[in-house]
Amino acid sequence: MLYYLFNYLKTEFNISGSGMFQYITFRVTMALLLSLVISLLLGKRIVRFLQRKQIGEVIRELGLQGENTKKGTPTMGGLIILSAIVIPTLLFARVLNVYILLILLCTIWLGLIGFIDDYIKVFKKNKEGLAGRFKVLGQVGLGLIVGLTLYFNDNVVISREVLNAKPIPAYERVMSQTERTTKEGKRFVDVKTPITTIPFVKTHEFNYARLISWIPGAEKYTFVLYVLVVIFIITAVSNGANLTDGLDGLATGVSAVIGICLGVFAYVSGNIQFAEYLNIMYIPNLGELAIFIAAFVGACVGFLWYNAYPAQVFMGDTGSLALGGIIASLAIIVRKELLIPIFCGIFLVESLSVMLQVSYFKYTKKKYGEGRRIFKMSPLHHHYQKVGYHESKIAVRFWIVAIMCAVFAIATLKMR
Repeated sequence: MLYYLFNYLKTEFNISGSGMFQYITFRVTMALLLSLVISLLLGKRIVRFLQRKQIGEVIRELGLQGENTKKGTPTMGGLIILSAIVIPTLLFARVLNVYILLILLCTIWLGLIGFIDDYIKVFKKNKEGLAGRFKVLGQVGLGLIVGLTLYFNDNVVISREVLNAKPIPAYERVMSQTERTTKEGKRFVDVKTPITTIPFVKTHEFNYARLISWIPGAEKYTFVLYVLVVIFIITAVSNGANLTDGLDGLATGVSAVIGICLGVFAYVSGNIQFAEYLNIMYIPNLGELAIFIAAFVGACVGFLWYNAYPAQVFMGDTGSLALGGIIASLAIIVRKELLIPIFCGIFLVESLSVMLQVSYFKYTKKKYGEGRRIFKMSPLHHHYQKVGYHESKIAVRFWIVAIMCAVFAIATLKMR
């Protein structure tokens, strides 16, 4: 909103300093600072409110060290994260940008689902919370909206270099005949295409239409395949973040690291100079998303003030479902969804540990009459607790691994 206000002031009155809001770097910095301030100041008030209302976490008896001390710790702290994301974004981003509108919808949508789940647990005294099928239904609904918007909205395009010797493929629709010319004389045109980044290959791009192009006439149904992929990714990553949220500061710290990684992707892909230098796809208007990501990172870091060991507040599903959904949606928007197993390595390992544990237990129970386990407990962070590691040490080491994964993911931009 402030962008439009100061743009008006500059245009109509030429007020000194109002032009600063034209620069994404300035607005990114301001969004980051404001999100930190909101999460710290508003967070203190929310924590006190939750304590007064005795909105405490219901702790399951898992036989873990220190779990009894967590009983009664305020939950639903995800409200702090959501506030610290949404407010700076509304103030500093160009809110009419399709990517900003879409990611704000994702934030509020999954935050609301998580809030309902926490509300049922806390106020209805139902430890199971919102039924799993309703959570999945909400994630599928969001996946449909995100997938269909990115596929059909005419404002979602990539910039393709015009080469006389290499015509634009039939499944890439040129949106405008107006060309963009760089200083080096290269010509670019905006095209509509379901394309993504694929790591470790020279072309660095993969088009979903190619998966079914061998079937005559099937290319017009590429949107079905694309939407199914989007639904799967949003559901998987959202649940992965939810599973990771089991130790003080674990999911928050990991999400902040992933957010920084996605911020780098958004900035370089949305800047024509960086995109050309790195030889990656240029996505017009994507740079605006860096403002949302700055608020996202600031919200996570600010929330750590209260969520680091020993936690004064838990984010609950209000935060964890939203964080996972935001990360998944951002990855899809910046066309880096195939890199998710790398920069979301912690979420992936946590989810796999649960699937392996459950599958192996069922298999051995059927075969031997007694269920056996691969890990002492799943998700994986609980296994290390059972081994004897302190939860703060586990959280910090998981953060370090997340940083390594994020750096490696960024390096793939040039590893071909």
